[in-house]
Amino acid sequence: MARLPLPIQHLIEEFSRLPGIGPKTAERLAFYLLKAPQTHLEQFADRLRGIKKSITVCTTCQNYAIKNPCEICSDASRTQETICVVSRPFDVVAIEKIGEYRGLYHVLGGVINPIEGITPDKLAIKQLEERVGRAKGIVKEMIIATNSDMEGETTALYLAKLFKPLGINVTRLGRGLPMGADVEYADEVTLGYALKGRRQM
Repeated sequence: MARLPLPIQHLIEEFSRLPGIGPKTAERLAFYLLKAPQTHLEQFADRLRGIKKSITVCTTCQNYAIKNPCEICSDASRTQETICVVSRPFDVVAIEKIGEYRGLYHVLGGVINPIEGITPDKLAIKQLEERVGRAKGIVKEMIIATNSDMEGETTALYLAKLFKPLGINVTRLGRGLPMGADVEYADEVTLGYALKGRRQM
């Protein structure tokens, strides 16, 4: 059986390292790039090279941004009284698509998962505590928008125990998100219902 040329094999290997990309998809992507115009490949390579240089992390909300503080944190029209806590940056994108939430965000960078060695100190929880401390009396509500699986629920309970004693109304996304569902993959209508139907922690 003929083997693929080494450069193509290497490209397939690189694509296979990406999350959610299996061997067949990696092959399709590699062969697609082989057929693409050289200008497209060069543009793709330039954007890939520049992504880490052009993106920073907002020191306020821990989200990816092109400036610090990010556009959401520096938007004076957004309410400072509500912080929506999410596990990953793409959850912010999902909630923003609804167009109904006008508060702020905080990205944890994951969820508590002792089996994988992710303890609270590995997440941006300390930064959240410091942020709430700096805005003492301003933050009235914290919406915990982690996924409704075991790790997401564990993280939500941990945050509720941490912030409820400070007099903050800690709520959880409500109806619309079934157990085990990922915020990232929920449609806009479902997320809208979940945001409106949030419940007390």
